[in-house]
Formats: sequence, C-alpha cells, structure tokens
Amino acid sequence: MARKATKAADNIYYKARIEAAATNDKLNSREGAAEIIGIDRTRLARIELDSICAYPEEVLMMADIYNSPELENYFCCEQCPIGKYTVPQLKVLGIDRATIQVLASLKNIDDVRRDLLDITSDGVITEDEKPKLKSIIKTLDEISINSQELKLCIQKNLK
Repeated sequence: MARKATKAADNIYYKARIEAAATNDKLNSREGAAEIIGIDRTRLARIELDSICAYPEEVLMMADIYNSPELENYFCCEQCPIGKYTVPQLKVLGIDRATIQVLASLKNIDDVRRDLLDITSDGVITEDEKPKLKSIIKTLDEISINSQELKLCIQKNLK
C-alpha cells in the first residue's frame, strides 16, 4: 500500500482517491490513478497538491472513477471562475438526513405557491410585494440546494 501524502491530506481530490482505493487497489498510488484517469502522474500530483487546477474533463473522470460526484460540485463552486458566483456548495449527507431536509423544505410549498400567484397574477411587482418575493426566492433556493444534496447522495450510493 502507498504511503499517505501529507502535503495533499486536505485536498478533496486526494481524499476522494484514497477513499476510492478501498474498493480499487490501483487507486492507492498516483501512478495507478493517473493511468486509469488518463493523465500524467505528475499532473495528478500537482492537482492533489493544489499547485494547479484540474480541467473540467479531468474532474468528470475523477468523479466517475472515484465514485465521488461531489468533486463536480466542488470544482464548479470553488474553482470555476463563473461557478464561484453561481453554484452553491453542497454537503455530502446520509440519505436519511438529505431526505428529511428535502421534505422539511417542502413543508411550506403551498404558501409559496399561493404568494407567488398573488404577486405575479397582475403581471406587475409592486414595492410592497418585493420583500415577500425575496422570501420566496430564499425558500426556492433552500428547496433547490436540499434537492441537489439528495441527488448527490443518491448518485454516490447508486454505484
């Protein structure tokens, strides 16, 4: 078994590779992982040491090979110049916790639906309706994040 890379110990790509090595011994070494991913060993080392940023194609390969769909979210919200401002960071939760969060965020959906219809039915958003609309957006964001976290959990457990 390969020794642990202390400089890369906090790197998400390294952690995902080591976790995946529990089911694929070839992933214990950067050489083996790089061969499977289809990149140079030194490039993988530099990605795991945060010296360079992975290309999106490499992240997709690692996410698939390591069974770590959370790598895609990490790349988008932490390393992509556009995603940093638009993609929320997701947590990898247990399926029970993720399900409860989705259901909890949906509990007020009837109120949101009613308020949204009231606000938008006349085609004009007035100043006094804007605070309520901001509250609706906050609720919709919560539902979106919770459903994405559940989807991430399910993807991780399907493989």
